[in-house]
Amino acid sequence: MANSRTFTAAATATAGSVPAARGRLRAVDPDEPHPAVPIADFLPPGATWLPAPQHTLPTLPGQPPMVGYLVLVPAGQAPAAVPGPPEPRVARTPADGPISIDPVQRSAEVAGRPLDLTYLEFELLAHLVAHPHRVHTRDQLVSTVWGYGHVGDGRTVDVHVARLRRKLGAEHRGTIQTVRRVGYKYAPPTPR
Repeated sequence: MANSRTFTAAATATAGSVPAARGRLRAVDPDEPHPAVPIADFLPPGATWLPAPQHTLPTLPGQPPMVGYLVLVPAGQAPAAVPGPPEPRVARTPADGPISIDPVQRSAEVAGRPLDLTYLEFELLAHLVAHPHRVHTRDQLVSTVWGYGHVGDGRTVDVHVARLRRKLGAEHRGTIQTVRRVGYKYAPPTPR
């Protein structure tokens, strides 16, 4: 076996003098002893595993070939969930304004109505909503939303803001305000 997954600190202590972090993948020398870990203990009930075809695995120059496995789960059975850290969910509440952004689902709503946005429209709206009442120059928006090295000008931002306003609808298009000769800001309506 060319590679092995280290499962516990005790297992790595018996594997030799090469330290490895818990739960990390690491290369194993062919002559290095490694603990026999029964893979079936990590599979959901009814599942089986097969070695992955070598052409489907990445190769690293100067490193031994990787070993991978395919886990087959019977139809109709959900795969076992791997516990991990909870994903951050930052969504605006109606008290913050009519627009809510969910970066995990990459969805946006205005007054409860879902918006159909392109990738850049979503990024632009999420950036503006994350910084309410802050004025952003067109150059700042190009560099933060489009990324460093984008070839374009301020008119690109103007076109995307116009599309966003159209998609927000007549009632909410005023939440993205133009600051003349500077740029744009998101200004949620104040509660009355």
